[in-house]
Amino acid sequence: MRRLGLLAVFLVLAALAGPGHAVAATEVRMTGDARVYGDFFANRNFTGWNNPYWTSEVPTWRGAGVRTEDRFEIWERFRLRADFSTSEAVKFRLGIKVEDVWGHGTLTAANPTASLEVYEAYLQFKWPGSDVQVTAGLQPSGFTQSSFFNGSPIFDSRATSLVVAAPLVPERLTLVLAYTRTIASARTYEPNLQEIYRNQEGYALILPVTLPGFTAKPFFDFSVGGKGAYYITEGGWAEGLISAGLLAQSPAGWKDNFINVVWAGLPLELTALDPFRFYADVLWGHVGLNEYQKNQRRGWFVDTAAEYVGFDWFVPQAFGWWSTGEDASMRNGSERLPVYFPGHYDDKESTQAWNAGNSFLFDGGQELGKGSNMTVNPAGNWGFGASINKVKLLDKLEQRLTAVYVRGNNAPKAIRDANAILGSNPLFVMGRDLTVNEWIVGLNWDSKYLLYDNLAIILETGWAHPGAFQTSVWGSRLAHKAEDAWKAALGFKYTF
Repeated sequence: MRRLGLLAVFLVLAALAGPGHAVAATEVRMTGDARVYGDFFANRNFTGWNNPYWTSEVPTWRGAGVRTEDRFEIWERFRLRADFSTSEAVKFRLGIKVEDVWGHGTLTAANPTASLEVYEAYLQFKWPGSDVQVTAGLQPSGFTQSSFFNGSPIFDSRATSLVVAAPLVPERLTLVLAYTRTIASARTYEPNLQEIYRNQEGYALILPVTLPGFTAKPFFDFSVGGKGAYYITEGGWAEGLISAGLLAQSPAGWKDNFINVVWAGLPLELTALDPFRFYADVLWGHVGLNEYQKNQRRGWFVDTAAEYVGFDWFVPQAFGWWSTGEDASMRNGSERLPVYFPGHYDDKESTQAWNAGNSFLFDGGQELGKGSNMTVNPAGNWGFGASINKVKLLDKLEQRLTAVYVRGNNAPKAIRDANAILGSNPLFVMGRDLTVNEWIVGLNWDSKYLLYDNLAIILETGWAHPGAFQTSVWGSRLAHKAEDAWKAALGFKYTF
């Protein structure tokens, strides 16, 4: 009932903005989208069984292969955004959404449990007498990335942030400063008299440069995490930030109360040779600069892509990426890029948007992607692929064909040793994290037909084949169960 109250507040605010009220000068502009689709997905995780998942902040977890999949689901998502503006310089954005499967939560027949949530709520204004823009509140957040890859592999979601964007050279160079708090586990008071830091927050600097035919968006971020922050139950991305040595090597746990983290990146785009366009990103991160070596996680990630946009009826694309992987020892920490991934604890939205060619192997990019991607982790792996994108053989019909090859960059010994000590665990997952001897091939064919300008029927299909999963690493039960995965999602998307 409390969540349903959010909708009532939303409607009241819209009504107060109408004529006859004290805030009659407020202009309200509403936009939104709705999508409903059925999703058939066979052999999720290549087994049809669950992946390992956390069960508490202790931490505790359950291993893989204890639950079987439901191969068919019907998903529905509705999002409504309202901008309350008193002038061109000031606005407040409020966004609400419902997203669930039919028969659950808000979408349960007769007596539903409300699952309406606020997903955007921020104030945005220009500083008087200047073009400096200030945005404060729950807003889209993430590190910069070249546009071809859909979003950042480190973090791309929504978070409570304060962002100040100041043009240094109009339309050429902008200074962006951001403060983001991703977790505040302690709230106002600690649960006891121990002074344990339980938050995580970051301080970012971004310098977007735009020149004719060229853009660069370098960033630097310094973050501080607390040893008592609830990365599992409130974040869902512990496995993307920590090393196996934190849990498997003595002394267990963090050394310091504050955990220092650094990320840096250089996204680049070149369009000066149009119709040839080129994209690239170089990313680096290090978690636990002040920690035991076994607790540290640091790594690199590089991607690149090219496309030709000179044809009227299709766009050929090629892409590739490479990331550092685990070496043979847990004692020196992890060599994978630290990322906020996967963000799925307790059905939370993914915190990663990176995708190459809109492949269903990865979390980002797919329009009907909720619950129907393979969640392969690009960090610790490398690969390449090609797409025939924006194929327009018929009026109002657009299609895409993508093929991807993924191979691991992780030493088998690192994963084998961690699994021997921890058992089946969320840090290393078969099919998501690959050894140097393992590979995956994925193929998807996606179609969108416009029934009206703002209403489309969408079909997304995918096939993935696992190669050479090692029994010595994952155990014979999981490795021998691995087989091809199939996906088909069909539904409608309406924007307004």
